Amino acid sequence: MHISEGILSGQVLSAGAVIAVAGTGIGLKKIDYDKIVHVAILASAFFVASLIHINIGPASVHLILNGILGLLLGFAAIPAILTALLLQSIFFQFGGLTALGVNVVIMAVPAVLVHYLFLPLLGKSSKLNFTAGFLAGFFSILFSSLLLGVALWFTDKNFFETSLAIIMTYIPVMIIEGVITGFCVTFLLKVYPEIIPKKL
Repeated sequence: MHISEGILSGQVLSAGAVIAVAGTGIGLKKIDYDKIVHVAILASAFFVASLIHINIGPASVHLILNGILGLLLGFAAIPAILTALLLQSIFFQFGGLTALGVNVVIMAVPAVLVHYLFLPLLGKSSKLNFTAGFLAGFFSILFSSLLLGVALWFTDKNFFETSLAIIMTYIPVMIIEGVITGFCVTFLLKVYPEIIPKKL
């Protein structure tokens, strides 16, 4: 889901950079520094998950895990995702430095959205915990796919069909991420409930 350098227009890259910088600033202020280890561990999980690629038809996709980052970190997910994407860009040439802002927006904004949408469901029952996790994982990928499509469309209207193809390719990933996030959240609530943030 990384957008490479040389694809997006200057206006889209600039807008992405501005939003990413603003979001990172808010995220750094929102981090509970008593729980900075949680942020680091989740950023590491995000970093590693993106390295595992799965072939689906002619395309290759990978897990992202931005749903669980968002659900557990809220705005703090933005600097966590920025750090992981920056390292991926430097070490593995995923995305690129000029597209970093847009890639952060594509993956981090949906993470924050699912935090506010689904965190209130946690802690009521095991079924609701799994449901909240599944929805967070599913919709974070859906929203990310849509944002990627919007970035391409604003660069060139001819990217519309490409955007639709990307969204369709990621439908299996949406389901897989939903299931993984659901199980992870249910497990964490049983063994380490302190990692779950307080209700909004």
